Amino acid sequence: MYSIEVSRFVRAPRTAVYRALLDADAVAKWRVPDGMTTRVHEFDDREGGHFRISLIYDAPTDTGKSAPQTDTYQGHFERLVPDEQVVEVIEFESPDPALLGSMTMTTTLRDVDGGTEVVMVQEGVPDAVPAADSETGARMSLDNLARLVEENTGTGSN
Repeated sequence: MYSIEVSRFVRAPRTAVYRALLDADAVAKWRVPDGMTTRVHEFDDREGGHFRISLIYDAPTDTGKSAPQTDTYQGHFERLVPDEQVVEVIEFESPDPALLGSMTMTTTLRDVDGGTEVVMVQEGVPDAVPAADSETGARMSLDNLARLVEENTGTGSN
């Protein structure tokens, strides 16, 4: 198991970024790497609340962690600090024992000049998930988050 940390500047206030972390419709738009589509099955946006989400590959593939073309994960919100931090505990739904176990994802928001710094730390990522893929997917998701929040707040660069 390993950990990764990625960060991204978002040209929007922390409150707007925090809302996007806990809104099922927003999560479906931003928490998805390029080449995939999101399906939110369950999403209870409170501390202790559960969620279940599938990432579906756009192109036919048999490399999904849960099923051909699909990575499904479930978890719960371990800790919510309004406008500052979201801590999630996540598990892949997979028949592969190498992909089982809990991961913790902590997203922390900090005020910076002109917006918010978003820092995402993923701990306990299974070794069966290539670290480069995990980091690339996290960076793509944060880019999507920035784009979505900046568009919704009218703070994006044109």
